[in-house]
Amino acid sequence: MATAGTEDVEMKELPAPAAAPSNSAVTSSPPSVLQNLKEIASLIESGAYAREVRRIARAIRLTMALRRKLKTSVVSAFLNFVLTPGSEPHARLCSYLPKEDDHEMEVDTASSVVQAPVKHSLPELEIYSHLLVLIFLIDQKRYSEAKACSSASIARLKNVNRRTVDVLASSLYFYYSLSYEHTGDLAEIRGNLLALHQIATLRHDELGQETLLNLLLRNYLHYNLYDQAEKLRSKAPRFEAHSNQQASQYLFYLGKIRTIQLEYTDAKESLHQAARKAPVAALGFRIQCTKWAVIVRLLLGEIPERTVFMQKGMEKALRPYFELTNAVRIGDLELFKSVAEKFSATFSMDRTHNLIVRLRHNVIRTGLRNISISYSRISLADIAKKLRLDTENPVADAESIVSKAIRDGAIDATIDHKNGWMVSKETGDIYSTNEPQMAFNSRIAFCLNMHNEAVRALRFPPNSHKEKESAEKRRERQQQEQELAKHIAEEDDDEF
Repeated sequence: MATAGTEDVEMKELPAPAAAPSNSAVTSSPPSVLQNLKEIASLIESGAYAREVRRIARAIRLTMALRRKLKTSVVSAFLNFVLTPGSEPHARLCSYLPKEDDHEMEVDTASSVVQAPVKHSLPELEIYSHLLVLIFLIDQKRYSEAKACSSASIARLKNVNRRTVDVLASSLYFYYSLSYEHTGDLAEIRGNLLALHQIATLRHDELGQETLLNLLLRNYLHYNLYDQAEKLRSKAPRFEAHSNQQASQYLFYLGKIRTIQLEYTDAKESLHQAARKAPVAALGFRIQCTKWAVIVRLLLGEIPERTVFMQKGMEKALRPYFELTNAVRIGDLELFKSVAEKFSATFSMDRTHNLIVRLRHNVIRTGLRNISISYSRISLADIAKKLRLDTENPVADAESIVSKAIRDGAIDATIDHKNGWMVSKETGDIYSTNEPQMAFNSRIAFCLNMHNEAVRALRFPPNSHKEKESAEKRRERQQQEQELAKHIAEEDDDEF
């Protein structure tokens, strides 16, 4: 009390008496980070006893909101509160924490006097302690300690088979892979991830299967092992998505695989769904989805709208792809080459350089389509000049390009081989064809698919049709929903 009163006097810089203001200051001050962590521990404890997975999932979301405020002293005090000092888990986790300075130790000692530590033996709390320490080490960029901590956590997790641990385990799997990815040792844990996926399948842990499948796909694609990724994806069991984040990541990886396999239509649909399902806060993930979707649309012969590149927060990141789209739209081969060389480092970092090489043929075809619309008859030599073909025999190459475009239906024209001309046919009325019907059909199918997914994503509390909700329970439920919406909005979504 004397300490609190002294601090209050120093803040106000007035000679106020030390007896009065302390109680009001304590009651009005917000709860400390350690107190919030203790509340999260009690939430996990109640969820474990009641077998309510939603409470544990809420505890993880609350932890993500606190992760930026964590300090060594807070984490150490929380471990003393949850685990028995001197026990094997307590000693192991404390060994990973960095040494705390004297100031933090004094703050920890002062706050720990308020409440005596209560010891727990629940596996959920022990796994949560591993997860908290691992997140703290990654945020502090202590990746070597994070690797050791994650490996020990996974070894402990293999001996626990409880449905209430599944939510904690899925988060632990992600940070386990992330710690090895930061050190460049992602290939070392591939076999362990496969074994964990097998264990999750045998235990019917669908959330764990979903998370581990995405981590394995990320592992394979990190080393450009697209064939192995497709084999695993095709053989892995699929079920209704339990997490919207995991579903969007799976669609993104599926879109990348389909793009490499030249299945551009399926890739476009997967990438668009991944960007649509991704949370608003996951800006980096949505940028990656948009980059790949732009390349796929260009490979399909489509030109993305300008609004795609003007989305809030994406303008700078999508600038290279905007200039690339402009070169493809014009059909200028020289401009396309200059853009590809100018942003080659960006394209290599995004791993889209090989796809951009494929776009050269699309640039030529677009330029040829513009020529066929502009000229009713033009010589093959002029076509080669306008396309800027820098080959040994440009006229012969132009003739082969025109013949292939006619065969593929890209242009409606004929070749006069005798005179060396391309003769374009008159442009017909597009509304006399089936293209408007196909466009409307694709839009209707998209809307129906979105409606069906929204219906499947609805969640209802158990036995809601049997029990009538009282006014007090309704207020409590609405307050919990508001808190949940607030934490979700503030969440950083580091899984992306």
